[in-house]
Amino acid sequence: MNHFRSELRRRAEETVALYPRKRSAMLPLLHLAQEQDGYLTEGAIAEIAELTGTSQADVHGTAAFYDMIHLEPVGRYVVGVCTNIACLLNGGQEMLEHASATLGCPVGGTSADGLFTLEETECLADCNIAPCVTVNHRYVRTTTPEAFDVMVSNVKDGKLDHEIPSHGTLVRVRRQGGLRVSREDIAAQRATAATARAERDAAAKAAAAVIATTETK
Repeated sequence: MNHFRSELRRRAEETVALYPRKRSAMLPLLHLAQEQDGYLTEGAIAEIAELTGTSQADVHGTAAFYDMIHLEPVGRYVVGVCTNIACLLNGGQEMLEHASATLGCPVGGTSADGLFTLEETECLADCNIAPCVTVNHRYVRTTTPEAFDVMVSNVKDGKLDHEIPSHGTLVRVRRQGGLRVSREDIAAQRATAATARAERDAAAKAAAAVIATTETK
């Protein structure tokens, strides 16, 4: 039984088909799984291993390396507060402490209502508007405690749903333009490339054999 819903399973299979080696699709599939469940479940790990021809240990180990992938349940909204140097000098640590008090959870924890998870982050690349705060990897640019509290209230009231989707959703608009190649064309092009590589390898071995024979005379 598939863990992915039918639509996500279709997208997962299409993603795998884009790569010459199935395991190369692992990171996109991790994000697909997190889009469905909010974090990486054991069922998703098993299905991604099956889709990529790897082991569950491979999938788990890869997921554990990346901060954006969560192996345990998180809130619907993951709040990140940067405390790197630019943000630290502009009140990043104080903002983190305020966020903890406002959300009612420690850093790394989730609020009792399951709505928010709070994280201390490395640089979020928005240093000119410090301290930087993100929600589900979207900049919210709340640089004061008062603005942070307003943002939290708006999130709870659903006023920012058009800007901030549930955790795990990287994009909400699927690209319909650009390069479109059928699976058959991809397979044919890969077969041609494989034949060309085999011919080059054979030619290289033949040349090496000739050189070796010449040197022994």
